[in-house]
Amino acid sequence: MAEAVATLEGWWMLHDLRHVLPGLGDAERRERQGALEEYVRAVMPSDPEHGASAYYEVMGQKGDFLQVHLRPGPDDLLTVEEAFRRSHLDEVLVPAMSYLSVVEISTYGAGDRPLPEDPLADPYLRGRLHPEIPPARWVSFYPMDKRRLAGEGNNWYELPMAERRRLMHDHGLIGRRYAGRVKQVISGSVGLDDYEWGVTLFAANPLDFKKIVYEMRFDEVSARFAEFGPFILGRRLEIPGERSLFL
Repeated sequence: MAEAVATLEGWWMLHDLRHVLPGLGDAERRERQGALEEYVRAVMPSDPEHGASAYYEVMGQKGDFLQVHLRPGPDDLLTVEEAFRRSHLDEVLVPAMSYLSVVEISTYGAGDRPLPEDPLADPYLRGRLHPEIPPARWVSFYPMDKRRLAGEGNNWYELPMAERRRLMHDHGLIGRRYAGRVKQVISGSVGLDDYEWGVTLFAANPLDFKKIVYEMRFDEVSARFAEFGPFILGRRLEIPGERSLFL
């Protein structure tokens, strides 16, 4: 049996994708916009230490509206979902997809060094485990798995630890080349949702999503072992702001 890598977990993360119900009249559109603004104010964390939320208009037909929430624990995310139901916005913002995960750092790069007793005492680790949602205009989200194709040499979970460490090191070098252009949040979802990880990318230019994902396809980790779910692209929506979701 191959050795499992240790992980560090941080904030819980919810991606909530919705369709706007068509055919709303002008009066109801105004009413629902007001309800949306009230809901956003109600669930906004009172302090950055308590999490973050952001909202996006989605391009394409997979959905119209994406909420991204980071909170200290699952109970906090349930509180957000309960507030959404109490607002009755679920009557006009109907579910398209949701994804539940936990911000995660794998320790492939740690070698044989022991894990820190309190990762949050390290400012670097704390920033990764409790990430901010940047004000970048664009977001891209996709879930993914590592392949488990027995007998074909492409079962990630049969590789020795040393080989996985080497592969993940090389994989990470690509992401570092996009530092300052793309912010990445990796969240683990094994046992929580249908895939094993969620990847959330933030950038000022959506073409940077295309470039980084395409370049990573040629990396051995992705070429041999990656299975991707649907890709969701959204543009930041400030609520309240100049643009309205309903009007």
